[in-house]
Amino acid sequence: QLVESGGGLVQAGGSLRLSCAASGFTFDDYAIGWFRQAPGKEREGVSCVSSSDGRTHYAVSVEGRFAVSRDNAKNAVYLQMNSLKPEDTAVYYCARFALRWGQCSSRAFEYDAWGQGTQVTVSS
Repeated sequence: QLVESGGGLVQAGGSLRLSCAASGFTFDDYAIGWFRQAPGKEREGVSCVSSSDGRTHYAVSVEGRFAVSRDNAKNAVYLQMNSLKPEDTAVYYCARFALRWGQCSSRAFEYDAWGQGTQVTVSS
């Protein structure tokens, strides 16, 4: 199970920190990705942190503004979002990569467990 929290309404240029709490599986063994979906748009990969070496990956649109991290002791992944823009407005989801010890991917179909999502709204 994955549960996101931390979304909300923020002005452009502001920051938010999303959290993803995991349970029911061996958290350390799986890469965790963050995705977002805006109304009328496809779900897109935002960021990911791998399981084995903690490598991080970012979409071009968020690189330099967002930072993903994981705390294996707490079974949690975080997404720090800075310098937010109105185009970052979306529902944000965390997801588990389907393959144990697999590497990160930006393709949603390669993830097999999803949270319910948390709304992020950035006003201009």
